[in-house]
Amino acid sequence: MSKVLLALTSVALLGLSGCADLYSNKSADKPAAAQTGTTGISAEAQAALTAAQADVKAAKAKFALWTTADAALKAAEEAAAKGDSAAVLKQSKLASDQAKKGLAQLNYPTLKVGD
Repeated sequence: MSKVLLALTSVALLGLSGCADLYSNKSADKPAAAQTGTTGISAEAQAALTAAQADVKAAKAKFALWTTADAALKAAEEAAAKGDSAAVLKQSKLASDQAKKGLAQLNYPTLKVGD
């Protein structure tokens, strides 16, 4: 039983180590508006995008960011660059929702394997 647990732990650590530098190439020194070019979207869409960026940043800081939240934020930023307010609203709300769920997941009890 302990060999199986050791093998599963090793596989999990290998998988996590592959994700360790996932965000290391991101440029953190540019402001969000300069990265997205959000000049042609509505004020409501801009507010939703700003909230989504803050939620994703908070989830990323606690290592609770889901890939769906990250993908939705990228889609929202691309839509903002194109000036598509409806897509920005949709994707920003999805990103915020997924980021909040990732943070809420931190409060779940840990699963005890074995005894």
